Amino acid sequence: MYYRLLILAILVLTFSCGDKGCGLPDEIAKIPVEVQIERLEKPFYEADTKADMASFLKAQPYFAKQYLQQNEYPSDSAFINPLFELSTNPALDSLAQQAMSTFSDMQEQEDQLEGAFKVLKHYYPEFEVPKVKTFVTGLGTLGNDLYVSDSLIVFGLDYFIGPEASYRPQAYDYILNRYEPDKMVPAAMLLLSNRFNKTNFGDRTLLAEMIGMGKAYYFVQSVLPCVQDSKIISYTDKEIADVAHNEGRIWAHFVEKELLFEKTPFVVNKYIGERPNTPEIDATAPGRIGTWVGWQIVRKYMERNPNVTLPELMAETDYRKIFDESKYKPEKKR
Repeated sequence: MYYRLLILAILVLTFSCGDKGCGLPDEIAKIPVEVQIERLEKPFYEADTKADMASFLKAQPYFAKQYLQQNEYPSDSAFINPLFELSTNPALDSLAQQAMSTFSDMQEQEDQLEGAFKVLKHYYPEFEVPKVKTFVTGLGTLGNDLYVSDSLIVFGLDYFIGPEASYRPQAYDYILNRYEPDKMVPAAMLLLSNRFNKTNFGDRTLLAEMIGMGKAYYFVQSVLPCVQDSKIISYTDKEIADVAHNEGRIWAHFVEKELLFEKTPFVVNKYIGERPNTPEIDATAPGRIGTWVGWQIVRKYMERNPNVTLPELMAETDYRKIFDESKYKPEKKR
C-alpha cells in the first residue's frame, strides 16, 4: 500500500478555502442577485385538513407539477388524499422536525447560492435566477434529494441532515458521505452544470468521460470558489490529501495500462462510476478517481490558457484538445 497521509497536506487542503483570495472579484460581487429560500416543509406538515393541503398545492403550482408530479395522478383528490395522509404521519413529522431544526437558519446556503448566481450572471448574462425551495421528502417518499431546473431548485432537506439524523437514506456509506449539510449547494451546482456543459456524444473514451466530469467539477469550483475540493467531489479530507500526494502514481496507472482511449463500458465505469474504492490502483484509492484526474487536467488547461472563459470551457467538446493543451503530466513522488 503506497498511499501515505501527509498531515501538512491535509491542513493546507482543508483550510486553503479560507484564503482571502477565494472571494468574488468586485465586478462580480456587485451584480444584483438576491436569493430567498422558501421553506415548504413547514406549511406542508402543518396542514390540518385536506382543504389546507389543497390550498398549499394551489399556492405552489409549479412545485406540485414538477416536483410532486401532480400530472401523474388521475384527479385532484387522488393527488391530495395520499399527500395529506403522509403529512400527518408521525414518523414523517418527526423527520420534518429534525430537518427544520438542523436547517433552522439557511443564511449560509443563501449566501452560497447568491454568490454562485452572481458568477453565472457575469458569464451568462441571459441566466435567470431560479426560485429556491426546501422540502422534507420522507427520504424519497414524496420527492428526490435534489431537483434542479432552469426555473426551480428544490432541496430535500431530510437527505442532508447528516450522520446525526434519526433516519438516513438507504445507501452505502460511501454514498451517504455526500448527504451532509455543507455538500448540499455544491451538489445542486453540479447538477446545474449539465445545462452548460456541452458533450461530445461521439467520443466515449475514458479520457472523454474524465474530462467531461472534470469540466463539471471546474464549473462548481468556479461558482463556489470558497468551497473545499472535498465538498465538491465528496471525498474526505484524507482522500483529497492522499490523491494529491499520489497524483503522479495515479496518472502513471492510466498511462502504463493504456487506459485513456479505452471505450469498453465495463472498464470505463471502473474509474468513473460509483464505487467505494478503485482497487485497480490501490485499495485506499477512492472511487470515481478518473473524474478527479479529469478535474486536474481541466485545471491545468485553464491555468495554461488564462484567456479561456468559463463559457468557452463548458462549450468545448474537443476533449483531446483540452488534454493536449493542458500538458498534464504529474511526476511520481517518492
